[in-house]
Amino acid sequence: MKFKKIVQGDIAFCDHTPNQIEPNWFNAEFWREKSAITGSSKGRYTTWFVDAGVIDTEQSQWVLRHYYRGGFIAKFSRDLYLFSSLHKTRAVAELSLLDQLYKQGFAVPKPIAANIERSGLFYRADLIIERVAGAEDLVARLSKMSMTESQWQALGETIAEFHNYGVYHADLNAKNILISNDKFHLIDFDRGEIRKVNPQWQQANMSRLLRSFKKELAILPSLNFSEANWQQLHQAYIAKLQN
Repeated sequence: MKFKKIVQGDIAFCDHTPNQIEPNWFNAEFWREKSAITGSSKGRYTTWFVDAGVIDTEQSQWVLRHYYRGGFIAKFSRDLYLFSSLHKTRAVAELSLLDQLYKQGFAVPKPIAANIERSGLFYRADLIIERVAGAEDLVARLSKMSMTESQWQALGETIAEFHNYGVYHADLNAKNILISNDKFHLIDFDRGEIRKVNPQWQQANMSRLLRSFKKELAILPSLNFSEANWQQLHQAYIAKLQN
């Protein structure tokens, strides 16, 4: 992990990130002026997809995400977080975790850089990762077609691989799992961490995932998800899990 001082903050970036990285790369307007915005994903707020080839021909599609608060506290502070240290900021912590997992060969997006902008005792943050080519989230996929038994089993095995390494995902839900061909990637590791392997948090992760499937099924009754699918996933997960 490398760092670059900027006005009122820092940029953290990985070994493979272009060294000439600039603060304006974290601003959607910069990419819009270059006609390099290729799409977006709208959740609580907008995540931008950009063509990084306009600034470096060796780069491909990137994902630009600003950190926003959720829940009750968002009514008072939309995107400000209390600063204690650079490494404890949400963006640098997530970038560092992704960098570790990516180097270990886990199915996560390639991390690019994080931006920390100081404002007194507080900070705002942004993250850039590489977009997983040809991927869509599970809700989008299951709204259009079903998955095979072997695909559900592969998903269960993928999650078990993360858990065997001690990877805790703070928000494991169906929209934070991408599928590209038959390969699954986990995304959005905000507040994630490496923990001592423990069945309690592992089961909590899986319960959260099941609740998310049921929630999406309630929203879209035609979603291609059933109890049988969950059993296919869960049985493969248990078989792969190391106790």
